[in-house]
Amino acid sequence: MNVGPSGFNNAPVTRALVIACTIFTIIFGVRGRGNQLGWSYQDIFQKLQIWKLIISAFTFSSTPELVFGLYLLYYFRVFERQIGSNKYSVFLLFSFVVSLLLEVLALQLIKDPSLSILSGPYGLIFSSFVPFYLDIPVSTRFRLFSLHFSDKTFIYLAGLQLLFSSWKRSIVPGLCGIIAGCLYRLNFFRIRRVKFPEFVTSFFARLSWSSTGNLPPPSAPARNASGNVPVFAGRQMEGNFPAPVSSTPEPPEDAISVLVSMGFDRNSARQALIHSRNDVNIATNVLLESQSH
Repeated sequence: MNVGPSGFNNAPVTRALVIACTIFTIIFGVRGRGNQLGWSYQDIFQKLQIWKLIISAFTFSSTPELVFGLYLLYYFRVFERQIGSNKYSVFLLFSFVVSLLLEVLALQLIKDPSLSILSGPYGLIFSSFVPFYLDIPVSTRFRLFSLHFSDKTFIYLAGLQLLFSSWKRSIVPGLCGIIAGCLYRLNFFRIRRVKFPEFVTSFFARLSWSSTGNLPPPSAPARNASGNVPVFAGRQMEGNFPAPVSSTPEPPEDAISVLVSMGFDRNSARQALIHSRNDVNIATNVLLESQSH
């Protein structure tokens, strides 16, 4: 499993989200109000503290949750690279709204006055576990004390840590986020066809890159008919690779299949493996880096 180049290359929306969560958590954490940002049914519908819905969506209640949450948000930037910043923005907004509505419904059904929803972007994080489970292939397996693990195990463990960090206060938003991810996957209300105006994603690009003094990366490559994964033309990829290394053996079929399952066309995957000496991780980096050329 490899998520491509390090940093926020081709992921301006993720960068803006991570920065927002960090700033909000530091501001309210310094004031000691992190644990007070959780909202309950009474807070919204009786006290009308609507501001809690917005603030709590970007503020983690403790430092450990901030660390695990930012780690997962940073890792899930791979989905923004796959579907593009525009569609990823739609995915985040859909996940936020749907998970929020489900949380309100859950509080109404549970009818526990003492129960409040834990603050933090749990709906956004756990909705991303749906495409993570379905779309990200396992590239490495290993055994530890007679137990079988894969390179995806650590992501699941970080998610479980967040899910059970505060028992019902974290389980409820986590499960609501998973349901929101499933509804997006099922194309509920044809949400996967929705796109924001281009100035929205351009705003995130300018916002996230202005601090570095660099220009935003070039636009994402063309995508297939479903608009979900990038498509790389074989001739274009050939121009990006040097001459083949004659001593490199033919790439194994399972390695090609791993790259194809990530959205790369077969010919580009084969060439990348040849020039990376059949190293799947290096080949993935090469293919993802080609998006910016």
